[in-house]
Amino acid sequence: MQTSRAPLLPEPARKLAAWCAVALLVAGVAAVFVWLCVVFKAAVTPVLLAILGTALLGPLYRRLLRMKVSPSLAAAVTVLAVLVVVGGATYIVVAALIETGDQILASLRQAAVDIAEHFGAAGTSLEDLAENARTLLEKFGGTAASGVISGLSVVGQMLATAVLALLLIFFFLRDSDRAAGSLRSLVPAATGDTAEAMARRAFEAVEGFMRGTTFVALVDAILIGAGLLVLQVPGAVGLAALVFVTAYIPYLGAFLSGAVAVLVALADRGFVIALWVLGVVLAVQVIEGNLLQPMVQSRTVQMHPAAVMLAITAGASVAGVLGMLLAVPLTAAATGVLGELRARYGSHAEAEAGAGGGAGAGAGGAG
Repeated sequence: MQTSRAPLLPEPARKLAAWCAVALLVAGVAAVFVWLCVVFKAAVTPVLLAILGTALLGPLYRRLLRMKVSPSLAAAVTVLAVLVVVGGATYIVVAALIETGDQILASLRQAAVDIAEHFGAAGTSLEDLAENARTLLEKFGGTAASGVISGLSVVGQMLATAVLALLLIFFFLRDSDRAAGSLRSLVPAATGDTAEAMARRAFEAVEGFMRGTTFVALVDAILIGAGLLVLQVPGAVGLAALVFVTAYIPYLGAFLSGAVAVLVALADRGFVIALWVLGVVLAVQVIEGNLLQPMVQSRTVQMHPAAVMLAITAGASVAGVLGMLLAVPLTAAATGVLGELRARYGSHAEAEAGAGGGAGAGAGGAG
């Protein structure tokens, strides 16, 4: 008489083990991928920047194509527009920060001193932090002055990265119609449709994030800058430029730029004006969260704030400030891919389950 051997583990334990194995495999692949990106960051960084630039400038390129402009000329005009717009914006931001940077730093230090005077021992750490920051800046300045060659090397690397990113933007735009065919040639024929759909969802998520964030950052900078000018806060233009730059780091950027604006107002204009500045910052954030974000980024993959903060933290630990800037669009792309997979395979699984249930019911009725 043949007896069936009982399984070593119950069914829930086997399912848990299977999911743990899948999680370990995914984590291992992700760790190797991140490690490779860090090792080859000189090549990966321009590619990622070019993808973000392509996503931001895609509408302009497509509009030129609809005007019967050749793909090469349209891509060249788009890249030239990048140089003019980004170069001009960078010049305005840097000039504003340089012109008002000393004043902002002096106001921040004065705010630390005022807080230390009002809060006693609780505020002493802020004053010490300001003194230590000044010492560190002086040491850093001496190191930078003695290491001019190293500084020039860093600037050269940044320029090379920017040039390579611009060239890649040109090729990505010009050859965007071949992207689907190239992707299909790299994957098995049976998974071609799925791979193309996932790539499109990922790029749409990045495109929505870049366009929406740029528009929101511009509106935030204009509104907060106007409020600071009306309240006669020193360094208003530089603070508005800081708001625009930090807006590309969701949540954390708004907190940092708003805190700097409030501290500067507190040091130079007093407690009442600082409260007005805080009100302006909070009002702009309310407008952004309840009006601009839902309206502008309605087609963007929505992510929970906790996921965004974890992505920013992980990006900062891997690649510093650049990682913080790239973390959210990359997470949006990954979320879009997961959404596409869930839409495809989830619907198939539900359909199969429904078909199986219907067949069982039919068999039961026939019996």
